[in-house]
Amino acid sequence: MFHKIGILCASEEELNPFFSRLDNCVASQKALLTVYEGKIAGIPVAILFSGVCKVNAALAAQILIDSYQVDAVLNSGTAGALAKNISAFDLVVGSEMAYHDVAEDILTEYHPWLKSIWFQADSRLLTFAQKAAERLEIPAHVGRMITGESFITDVLRERLIEKFHPLTVDMETAAVAHVCHANQTPFLAIRAVTDSADGSGAEDFEANCARASEIAAKVTIVLLEEICQNGKE
Repeated sequence: MFHKIGILCASEEELNPFFSRLDNCVASQKALLTVYEGKIAGIPVAILFSGVCKVNAALAAQILIDSYQVDAVLNSGTAGALAKNISAFDLVVGSEMAYHDVAEDILTEYHPWLKSIWFQADSRLLTFAQKAAERLEIPAHVGRMITGESFITDVLRERLIEKFHPLTVDMETAAVAHVCHANQTPFLAIRAVTDSADGSGAEDFEANCARASEIAAKVTIVLLEEICQNGKE
């Protein structure tokens, strides 16, 4: 089913939890990025951190597909909560992703000619993620993620909630989904929350980021175990 999987994180802190499980690691460079290849849970992988923002994430995703021949991409990391029922350190798995700061007709009337503004997660990867969360006994919220590079003020937060009904917001997910859609490459985002929808916990972001990164990585690694056990054809 999946012969080699790319794992893309925005920051080094989000990527670090994977190294303890990465076997036979070989590093190489492309476009100022360092990509680490090896195996996690018996699955060949190429992992990297892209740096923050949509362009960096899109660049990294295309490199994983073109230069490292991955046939699926997992975006693992952290996000801010927008839904009021989500708290710090909750796990969120994206079912569909959209930009909140890109005009809708840019994506529907021009490349990649979407039917709507939403990029869809791969259903097989979504199932594996839910199984992974169940194995770890971590409740998983499944739903919409939105991406943009605006600072989220209270006024903007309410506007985004009303328009998109999202669970989380971040600066990379939709860009990676966009690249994967254009390349017909399966994609899934797994993110743990660093702060609640009301902004509480934001003052402890550094500490929260480390713990949230560990949670997202743990679920991603068990997802790979699920693929190894059940997903090979």
